Amino acid sequence: GSERRGNAGCALPVGVDIQTACLGLYCGRTVLSVNGSVETYGDCGVCPRGQRTDDNKICRECMGSPDRYDWLYLGFMAMLPLVLHWFFIEWYSGKKSSSALLQHVTALFECSIAAIVTLLVSDPVGSLHIRSCKVKKLSDWYTMLYNPSPDYITTVHCTHEAVYPLYTIVFIYYAFCLVLMMLLRPLLVKKIACGLGKSDRFKSIYAALYFFPILTVLQAVGGGLLYYAFPYIILVLSLVTLAVYMSASEVESFKDLLVRKKRLVVLFSHWLLHAYGIISISKLDKLEQDLPLLALVPAPALFYLLTAKYTEPSRILSEGGNGH
Repeated sequence: GSERRGNAGCALPVGVDIQTACLGLYCGRTVLSVNGSVETYGDCGVCPRGQRTDDNKICRECMGSPDRYDWLYLGFMAMLPLVLHWFFIEWYSGKKSSSALLQHVTALFECSIAAIVTLLVSDPVGSLHIRSCKVKKLSDWYTMLYNPSPDYITTVHCTHEAVYPLYTIVFIYYAFCLVLMMLLRPLLVKKIACGLGKSDRFKSIYAALYFFPILTVLQAVGGGLLYYAFPYIILVLSLVTLAVYMSASEVESFKDLLVRKKRLVVLFSHWLLHAYGIISISKLDKLEQDLPLLALVPAPALFYLLTAKYTEPSRILSEGGNGH
C-alpha cells in the first residue's frame, strides 16, 4: 500500500521501515502527494526518469548541476566522434584532394551544432544548463545489475538512470551527430571532392556509419568505466598517437616540424588533448598545484625530438654491423 511520513517529527523509525521494506540498491518509493509537512508514498519500485533514491529509499528529483568532472567527461564523449571524423577524412582524402580542410570544418560544425541542440532539448528545455544527479559510485551506471529477487524467483525491476542524464545524453548527442552528418556531408563531398574517385568520395562517411554504432555500444556497456578512466585513456592515446604520427612522418628534428604546417597543427592538437587529460585528472581543484602540471604538456614531444636521432633503425643496424 502507501506509507505516510512527516518531514518533521519522528522520521527515523519510519525511515528505517522504508529501508527494510524496499529491497535492492536502487528501488524506491515515489512521492504521490505532499500535504503540508506530510508526504504520501507509493509502492516500492522503479523511480521515474530524472529521479533517484535518497538515503531513505524515496525517489527524489535530480536538482543538482553537473560538476566540473562531469562536464569534462561529456566533453570527452563529444570529442570522440569529432576526432574519428577528422582521422577518417584525413585517411581517405590523402594527397589527391584539397577538400580535406573544408570537410574537417564541416565535421566540427556538425558536432558543435549537435552538442548545442542536445543541451537545448535536455531538461530544462531551451537552456544550455542541465539538471543532474550526482554520481556516487560505479554501480550507479549499472542499475540493471542490481534488481533484487526477494524470493529468488520473482525479480523486482528497479532499473533507472541513477546518473541522470550523463548516460542517455550521450546517445542523444550521437543521434544528432549522425542526422546532421547525413544531411550535410554527402552534398558537400559531392560538390567539392572532385579530386577523388567516385568510390573514394564517401568513404569517410561510410566509416562514420561504422564507428557511430561502435561508440553507442561502448557507451551502453562501458559508460561507467569510461567515466572513471577517460583522463588516463586521453593521456595514453595522445602519447601513443603522437609518437606513431611523428615516426610515420619521419619527423626527427624541430626543422622537420616546421617544413609543413600540417605537422604543427597535429602537434598542437595532441598538446590540447594532453592538457585536457591533465586537467581531467587534477580537476583543477588546487590551481596553485595543478596549473604547473600543464607545463609538462610539451615534454613527450620534446623528448621524442631529442632522442629520435639515437633510435633511428638504420643507425642502430649500422652500428650493430660495425660492432661485428
